[in-house]
Amino acid sequence: MRRTALLLSICAATLALAIVVPAGAQAPTQLNIKVGTLAPEGTPWYDVIQEVGANWKKASGGTISLTIFGGGVQGDEPAMVSKMRIGQLQMGAFTSVGLETITKEMSALWIPLLFRNYDELDYVRGKIDARLEKALGDKGFVVLNWGDAGWVKYFAKKPIPNLKALQELKLFTWAGNSESEEMYKDAGFKIVPLAATDILMNLQRNMIEAFPAPATAALANQWFGLAKNMMDIKFAPIVGATIITKAAWDKIDPSLRPTLLKLARETGTKFTPKIRGLETEAIDAMVKRGLQIQKLTPQAEQEWQQTAEKFYPKIRGTIVPADLFDEVKRLVMEYRAQKKPEPAKKLEPAKTLEPVKK
Repeated sequence: MRRTALLLSICAATLALAIVVPAGAQAPTQLNIKVGTLAPEGTPWYDVIQEVGANWKKASGGTISLTIFGGGVQGDEPAMVSKMRIGQLQMGAFTSVGLETITKEMSALWIPLLFRNYDELDYVRGKIDARLEKALGDKGFVVLNWGDAGWVKYFAKKPIPNLKALQELKLFTWAGNSESEEMYKDAGFKIVPLAATDILMNLQRNMIEAFPAPATAALANQWFGLAKNMMDIKFAPIVGATIITKAAWDKIDPSLRPTLLKLARETGTKFTPKIRGLETEAIDAMVKRGLQIQKLTPQAEQEWQQTAEKFYPKIRGTIVPADLFDEVKRLVMEYRAQKKPEPAKKLEPAKTLEPVKK
């Protein structure tokens, strides 16, 4: 009796399907894209992905959806890139740390103490973004939008008013980048290579005493609570991009791709001013919770600049392709030359008025 009821249920379901979907018609293909990011839910970087997902779902008539894994639950950035390569993830939002594991060109915007402000960064990125996109494309990835996350600053458990004070502390560096590790060592730092997801735990254990990070990350992850000293330096901008594997991109209807790409880029552009304004807000919030800011003297700034430039020859051709390194430096100088204030006009001496004759 139960077997008969089950067969009747199956027949009814089959009949219902036949009524809804005419013979020869196919239901729209559903595509769920898994996305990885270190950004926790509630942060603007997470919001960018979330809004892209909402826009894509609407534009595709509900056939495309995103499942977001935030807060580093899929591992650090190099781990997430590895998962994209084997298809466990199809999309991700990365900083240059993850992107440079794909291609060295992505380190070009992370040259220490080269950029002074966002205007310089935007000018250079606008000139070389086609090359960066091609470099990632050649490795099987499509750039959906560009972004950034503030400037790298140094946080420490002890005051760090100068370079020497930082060199005396156990400093976190990203694991997996041997060239970067060697440069830090050569510069006299006591480095401890780790995954970014291990920073808090190792601060608690005193395995590290200092770390480089944007202020927003130090606040969002509560790292600053164990390292309440911040060196006020713009070491390098944290640049990044949202990328998707070419394999996943090719599964999307070709006629729909231009619209989806446009929506992704518009969303990234929309959030950029808000994200850039967060650095000041994050620092203010940490200061209220006990953060101490160490301002550098002109002498300390000069020492940092000289140390950074000392390693430019090692960065050029090893970490960043030589021709691209030269081009980025040239573009920075080009922008600065264009923005030089015009010399003040020489004022003509005031004419002496002769007395009016009565």
